[in-house]
Amino acid sequence: MCGIVGYVGERDCTDVLLDSLSKLEYRGYDSAGIAVFENGEITVEKAKGELKNLREKVAEHKPMGHCGIGHTRWATHGEPSDINSHPHGNKRVSIVHNGIIENYKDIKNFLIEKGYTFISETDTETVAKLLDYYYEGDPVDAIIKTLKDVRGAYALGIVFKDFPDRIFAVRKDSPLIIGAGDEENFIASDVPAILKYTRNYYLLEENEIATIKSDRVEFCDMHKLPIKKEVQVSNLDMDAAEKGGYEHFMLKEIHEQPNAVKTTITPRIVNGMPDLSECGLTLEALKNYRKLFIVACGTAMHAGMVGKYVIEKLARTEVTVDIASEFRYRDPIITPEDLVIVVSQSGETADTKAALHLAHDKGAKVLSVVNVKGSSIARESDMVLYTHAGPEISVASTKAFSVQMSVMYLLAFEMAYAKGHIDENECKRLTAKLAEIPDIIEKTMECEKKCKYVSSKLITAQSLLYIGRGLDYALSMEGSLKLKEISYIHSESYAAGELKHGTISLVEDGMPVIGVATQTELLEKTVSNIVEVKSRGAFTIAVCKEGTEFSEGVIDEAIEVPAMEDVLMPMLTVIPLQLIAYYTTVLKGLNVDKPRNLAKSVTVE
Repeated sequence: MCGIVGYVGERDCTDVLLDSLSKLEYRGYDSAGIAVFENGEITVEKAKGELKNLREKVAEHKPMGHCGIGHTRWATHGEPSDINSHPHGNKRVSIVHNGIIENYKDIKNFLIEKGYTFISETDTETVAKLLDYYYEGDPVDAIIKTLKDVRGAYALGIVFKDFPDRIFAVRKDSPLIIGAGDEENFIASDVPAILKYTRNYYLLEENEIATIKSDRVEFCDMHKLPIKKEVQVSNLDMDAAEKGGYEHFMLKEIHEQPNAVKTTITPRIVNGMPDLSECGLTLEALKNYRKLFIVACGTAMHAGMVGKYVIEKLARTEVTVDIASEFRYRDPIITPEDLVIVVSQSGETADTKAALHLAHDKGAKVLSVVNVKGSSIARESDMVLYTHAGPEISVASTKAFSVQMSVMYLLAFEMAYAKGHIDENECKRLTAKLAEIPDIIEKTMECEKKCKYVSSKLITAQSLLYIGRGLDYALSMEGSLKLKEISYIHSESYAAGELKHGTISLVEDGMPVIGVATQTELLEKTVSNIVEVKSRGAFTIAVCKEGTEFSEGVIDEAIEVPAMEDVLMPMLTVIPLQLIAYYTTVLKGLNVDKPRNLAKSVTVE
């Protein structure tokens, strides 16, 4: 959500800022802007819409300088427009901001009384004007005074007219890193923005203030006491952040899933057994947990649903899955004997971070499953299991989901063994089956042509349903989310047995219904539900195991995936569901990687 960049050095600042912003387009945005020091003045250019609009505007008058900040905005306060775009400020100070200022109205009213006028509808402009109000020649003093008045989440990149050779940065509850180059330095909300220029960076902790010059970076706390930091080195692959010959990042990332899963699980299988001791999850610890809570948002929550089914089935331990944005508000009953597992691709999801803090307040240990090393959630957790999906650029998550599921399986197997519900032989057998999954995912990709054909039948649909039972229901939820978020077709998922409790009234002639039917014990019941919608005129599509037989006339189209043990089928079933969403969107001529209104990393509540 939103993207921040900043540069100070000898290069053409405008070129660096625009290039770096292009690497953050995956985060989701509706406008963009830059502020560059030009002949001692702060020159601001900004434009609504895609980054190309800003490029065109800049081409008319390119700000020439060596220090500046840039931003891609995802609207929270005020509609997308040139005026509401960042940077915000005046001739003395200009800022870019990710996050939400909760008390901006109070600040705005205070500043209006002091004679300030506002031109935008944003919460960000209030911070810029408050910085100006407090500024008396020392930028750090102004920042400290401002932050004492501000309540909310923020990552701020700041420039002051009196200091044209430096950028100031500070953060709270929103990510920001400082890139360390050779006689040039950067700020960015995510590592891919600066990979072209440097792999070295500093992690900025909450309420630490950074002063960034071309030859050095200085850090201090809110009392102006200096802080020493170690340089981190990113191991991200530049090529992984490019399309690599694929038409879209989403398709590339779908095809990267076999390697991502293999990279995630292989180091965690030792002598044929799952081994999560790297983070402190010993057999003794797993044995003693009373209950598990899995807390996540969106796709990560669906991975948690798979985890719930498998852990409860094998380890006979109660698991509650919560949407992170609701977790705090139901005042969950958590004890120190429980384990709270938070799942987040970015490791910065605001609602998931809040759930982590609540778990700690209740005295529970927190295990995070995240994809980004050094992210806020990872740093604040008691234990971390990193997934190894690599950069995921497309807003619609695919490979992150698969690696999150794979971690859930390892956890389920080891916990079941620790609690004595399966023996060593069974644990090794299940783990060996999981280890085979990357190769079987490759084989599953052979359904791509059929998925594209089925997608051609969906592009005119106004609405459709996904149905399933058990693990298939968890996958139908993910399939429905994928389709709606990128194709904009209204789609809902339902437990197949719930159809006749109201939802079946929506079924009309020609309405597509996708039945996920891979669970052997539940197949007969799921097929009965498919028959129910077929008899009411539905166009029926089944995602099923190879060799599944249906009575004549029940299924209009079947997409088969390799047959695997039922408990592991979600690892394969998700492939056609992702491909259906992808090809439906492509055939509709929509932007697959950057769907409207959505952001990759949701860093505000």
